[in-house]
This record gives sequence, structure tokens and C-alpha cells, in this order.
Amino acid sequence: MLSRSRLLEEVSLAGNSGDVADGLALIVDYAGALNYLLARWDAYSEGSLEFAISANWPFNLVRFLGTTLVRAQLKITEIERCMSAMQPTFVACPDSVVMPSGLSRQLCVIPFDIGPARMALLLCFEEGMIFSENRLKDVAPICAYHLACFGDDIFGINKRQDLTEREVECLSWIAEGKTSDEISLIIGISRNTVNNYITSIMKKTSTKTRSEAIAHAVRNNLI
Repeated sequence: MLSRSRLLEEVSLAGNSGDVADGLALIVDYAGALNYLLARWDAYSEGSLEFAISANWPFNLVRFLGTTLVRAQLKITEIERCMSAMQPTFVACPDSVVMPSGLSRQLCVIPFDIGPARMALLLCFEEGMIFSENRLKDVAPICAYHLACFGDDIFGINKRQDLTEREVECLSWIAEGKTSDEISLIIGISRNTVNNYITSIMKKTSTKTRSEAIAHAVRNNLI
């Protein structure tokens, strides 16, 4: 296996060559895993099924296992996401999923963020594999570094998700604890318009509550 320093060199070369899969393959091999699925959690919450950015899993595993784990991730609050970011955790593969022979049913989920995109790398190990906790802890920052080389297009992030000046203004007042009625008086628009802005903000940031939208905005330097 590659050393950490050698891995960083090889991943950097893969990023410069424009090959996402090559860099991920290096990272996954470093972790001692056999298969991986790179997913964007928040893409699923927007109604898109194209949550898998890259994978070397059989199609059925991507389809069934990915969807199951994404739905489970969506139940996690924004604060819990922040606390668990970059921390490897193991989850049991659902009984309904038939795993290929020789693969462990314990899957490693490593969540991390790149700007507004909530990402996760799912790793599948050989049955009985003894893995290194230190190497698993290296995975998220190295993976984030590798993916950041490719810009926003790889995550499906586009201008539609950029907050407008008025939305940022409303979000700033929400962070100050103002209600919709108070914000409407402050900036001179109707209460319904304020609520429409807030709905738009939560859709663009893939959040479900005002508190989650504020946490997302602070974490990504939007306000």
C-alpha cells in the first residue's frame, strides 16, 4: 500500500490529469477497501436520483444500497452532520441487499462537505479484513482535496443554488432572530414574499428548518 505522503503525490497527479476515478481508486486502496460509492447526499433530497458521482460497485448495489443509506442520512440534522463530518462510521448492510461473495456486510460511511455539497464515501471491505483506523481518518480530507480540484461541476452545483442578495439579506435577519413579519417591515416587502425567499433558501441549501439554513450559511460563509 502507498504511504500517506506518496498517496498525496499520486492523488495530486490524478487531479491534474482530470481523472476523478483514478484518484478515488488510490484513496480507496489506501484505506484497504475493495469497492466504493461516492455520493452526494443533498442531491437526493432535491428529488434527483443522480446522487452517485462515482462508484466501482455493481449497479444493483449502487441502486439499492446507495438509496437506502442516502435516505437514512437525510434523517440526520444539520448539527449532527457537523459533528460527524469526516468521521468514519460502520453500518450494517440491509438484509434486503444481496452482497457479492467474500464481501463484508459492514460498510464504512465517511461524510464530508465541499462548499455547499454534502458528500460521503461508502467503502466495502473484504470479509475479515483488518483495517487501519488511522488510514480511514485520512480518507475524508484527502478525498475532499482531490474532488476540490474539479470545481463545482462535478457536484452538480450550479447558479440555481446561489443565493440572491435579497435571500442573503433575509437569511441574515433570520440569524438575528427576526420573524417573517419583522423582516417584512425592516426591508419593506410583504410577509408572503419573505416566506417565499425563506422557502427558496431552504431548497437551495437542502435544509428543512430555519435553524438548519442558518447553520449551513454560517458553515459556508454565506452570511
